[in-house]
Amino acid sequence: MLMLLSMLKYVLISSLMLVLVLPLRAQDNLNDSTRRIQKPTGIRLGTDLIAIGKNLANSPLSSWEINADVDFGRYYVAFDYGSWAREEVLSNGVYKNDGRYFRLGVDINFLLKDPDKNMIFLGFRYGRSNFNEQLDYQSTTINFGDFQQQATNAGATAGWGEMTTGLRVKIWKHLWMGYTARMKIFPGIKNNTGFETYEIPGFGLTYKNIYWGFNYQVFWRIPLKG
Repeated sequence: MLMLLSMLKYVLISSLMLVLVLPLRAQDNLNDSTRRIQKPTGIRLGTDLIAIGKNLANSPLSSWEINADVDFGRYYVAFDYGSWAREEVLSNGVYKNDGRYFRLGVDINFLLKDPDKNMIFLGFRYGRSNFNEQLDYQSTTINFGDFQQQATNAGATAGWGEMTTGLRVKIWKHLWMGYTARMKIFPGIKNNTGFETYEIPGFGLTYKNIYWGFNYQVFWRIPLKG
């Protein structure tokens, strides 16, 4: 896990360095038309391959995610929607959650003059999740011995922000692949009166104010006629 977190931090820092250097080398005119908002030319629809792999590997986390973006010149409006369910065995019980989430935001492409619209980007997202969670655990008392207890958070909601970076590469005709690295920040939770929320679907563990995420994605681009 520590190795994965270090890798994600390296990807984010490397991408930040690239997007700072590339515009200086590839763009001389600050008033170039490629920097303006333009009419959209296509919609990309995709999914996260890492989530599919975890499902096939019978991971405690079962999830799927749909990704979409639309170009407006160098600016891309991005939308994600996903499902997240976890069942985790604890030392004295079982934790479960189940929820849906979405993210909405903008990516800025720093490959301004690429005819294939390949991307190295920085962006931001607002994420929101609606979920239920349940904790079944065993308690021990002197008078009654061991007995089972249950705590629930039904209808809990959460919101957070994300800073994103990554790339999109055209592989063949309308087929694209890429990755998105996410630095998730400022989680806020409501309606969790049963117990302190352990995990937010779409975000991750709540005791980490900064949570790193990574998606490896495949897309199909649908051209829009002018």
